[in-house]
Amino acid sequence: MSTSEIATVLAWHDALNSSDIDTLLALSSDDIDIGDMQGAGQGLAALRNWATTAGVTLTPGRMYVHEGVVVVEEETRVAASPDDVTTTASAFRVVHDQVTSVFRHGDLASALAATDLTEADLVS
Repeated sequence: MSTSEIATVLAWHDALNSSDIDTLLALSSDDIDIGDMQGAGQGLAALRNWATTAGVTLTPGRMYVHEGVVVVEEETRVAASPDDVTTTASAFRVVHDQVTSVFRHGDLASALAATDLTEADLVS
C-alpha cells in the first residue's frame, strides 16, 4: 500500500468537491483518461469540462489499493438532486503522484472486478 497514492486520490476528491479546478488539474496527468458507463474522454480539457459541468460531489468511503490502482467507494450526490445519495465507486490509476486515469462504476463490486482488486486490498 502506498500512502502517496491514497493521499493523491483523497486530494483529487477534495479538489473536485470544492470546485478547485486548478488543483484538480495539477493532480492529474496531461493525458488523463476519464470515463464511466456513458463514455470516455482524454486530457485535461476533458477533465475540466466534466468537473465543471457534472455537478457531482463524491465523498470517499472504503478504499482499496494495489500497485498504483486505487478503488474508492463513494457517496455520490448530484447538484440537481442534492438529497438523493447513491453509492458508486471509482477506479484510479496513480503514477508519480498524479492521477493518470479514473473510471466511474455503478457500484463497488464492478470497480473491484474491473481492476482485479479484492477485499485483501482494503485499506484498514
